[in-house]
Amino acid sequence: MATRKEQDEISDSHVNDGSCLSNMQCVLTPDTEGYDQAVDNNLRFHFFVQIGESDPTSFPIQKKRASREFLRTVAHLRPRTNTFGAVARVRNALAYATHKFFQDNGFVWVASPIITASDCEGAGEQFYVTTLISNNAEGGSLVKDIPSTKDGRVDWSQVYTFGPTFRAENSNTSRHLAEFWVKYVLENCKEDMDFFNTWIEKGIIDRLNDVVEKNFVHLSYSDAIELLVGSKKKFEFPVKWGLDLQSEHERYITEVAFGGRPVIIRDYPKEIKAFYMRENDDGKTVAAMDLLVPRVGELIGGSQREERLDYLEARLDELNLNKDSYWWYLDLRRYGSVPHAGFGLGFERLVQFATGMDNIRDTIPFPRVPGSAEF
Repeated sequence: MATRKEQDEISDSHVNDGSCLSNMQCVLTPDTEGYDQAVDNNLRFHFFVQIGESDPTSFPIQKKRASREFLRTVAHLRPRTNTFGAVARVRNALAYATHKFFQDNGFVWVASPIITASDCEGAGEQFYVTTLISNNAEGGSLVKDIPSTKDGRVDWSQVYTFGPTFRAENSNTSRHLAEFWVKYVLENCKEDMDFFNTWIEKGIIDRLNDVVEKNFVHLSYSDAIELLVGSKKKFEFPVKWGLDLQSEHERYITEVAFGGRPVIIRDYPKEIKAFYMRENDDGKTVAAMDLLVPRVGELIGGSQREERLDYLEARLDELNLNKDSYWWYLDLRRYGSVPHAGFGLGFERLVQFATGMDNIRDTIPFPRVPGSAEF
């Protein structure tokens, strides 16, 4: 029961089971017909709803609008609000659409490891994995010193997880997937999207329709740097060839320079990218790409992988990385490899892009940030 109000012997209740935004209104009066009327026929029902009692005077979320900051402190209850109920439904639709797209296109879902002993980016920060309750008097029991990683990919032909890997073919898979995501949400979450358009970000539906209807802009990294320098705009972070693009640069490109159109930037300097990305013929750049979208910036990052063993070993030497630590990865090249590519997507960024939520912490049921794990 979302709300209940009693006045002059009239009970006005609004009921919602969480499956949609709209409430069902129930108005009861003392003279409601049929209250104590006997019925001769049998009553059949397919399911019944059991209602748990809640004291409205002590319930943490009152009817007045609560701030997002406050709602993060009651993350276990905030899905009961209109905003976070809508976010949860859109998130569910996006997750389903992701699986549907890849399954319909012949991909195999794999469960890649969350914790690995390989530093796939070449510069990961190390952390400790310990037992929760130690048997040692000195405290934490060290299991292994493990570098953090964003990769958990395997070398099959067409596989995906939430951070998909796909075979490099002459196709625009990332664009088709983005179109599919947006179409699915617009077609299957209309009521929720109307809510976001009214209360969260006016114009969000038009912005998402642009993703479907307009062509993506293709831009090389070098051209992007030239565009930013030529804009004469003062950025907080410097713009120079060889430096990574910051969020302010990415948003300027997609929101200002190209009027809200998604932009694909490719061919980044190899010095700012991971060792496994395929070196281009110029010897200075790699076959890497980022998909930039309005408000969020980078939504997808991907690259063609280096399938040539000698190039891969040379790159590891350049970065002073221990090749013994990557024995299994080198084996994948040593024992037969083909040109292939992959991309990674920040799922919460996708939810943020689709809903217009300002803070990414509001796109996930229980956000985790450094120093905070209350739930």
